[in-house]
Amino acid sequence: MSERIDHRVIATIVPAGARVLDLGSGDGELMDLLHRQRGAKVQGVELNEQSIYQCVARGLSVVHSDLDSGLNGYPDHSFDYVILNQSLQQVRNIELVLRESLRVSSRVIVGFPNFAVWNARAILALTGRTPVTSALPYGWYDTPNLRFLTIKDFRRFCVNKDFRILESHYLSTRRKIYVWPNFFASVAVLVLGTRKDPS
Repeated sequence: MSERIDHRVIATIVPAGARVLDLGSGDGELMDLLHRQRGAKVQGVELNEQSIYQCVARGLSVVHSDLDSGLNGYPDHSFDYVILNQSLQQVRNIELVLRESLRVSSRVIVGFPNFAVWNARAILALTGRTPVTSALPYGWYDTPNLRFLTIKDFRRFCVNKDFRILESHYLSTRRKIYVWPNFFASVAVLVLGTRKDPS
């Protein structure tokens, strides 16, 4: 089975042997990849019980918890990286979750679908209906997403909230996007730190 492009990109960001907390770990596919390819020490946090069973079947460590309740059980700087891949748009208090993530780690990898990608714009403009694409595969009535954000939205949010974007990767389903990412990229993967971070 070939890995998803966002998972491959995240695997290049995470250094070998890193301590990683994956928030909204789903079925554990990304954690498994990081463990196998990078030798990462991975732990997941997941709310969906069926997904937890899938993680356990892969031999992965996962905690049953709601991200909106924060990360009170984790000490400061207890991980090298926190990952919120395809889960940030599903939480209610984004600022709280990101600040808590940057408390337990100095680096947070955020991946999310870009609602402003060209084919989503075209579907909305031509049909007047909520877009369903490979990056946004759910109907409006069964989507787990609470937010529909764009790359420009998130970058502005980071400026307003004093989060520092250290690294940016913009992706289509098959390759990296280098020109007009808010229009051409279906997914963004960003590495965040804080303004206080000297690196």
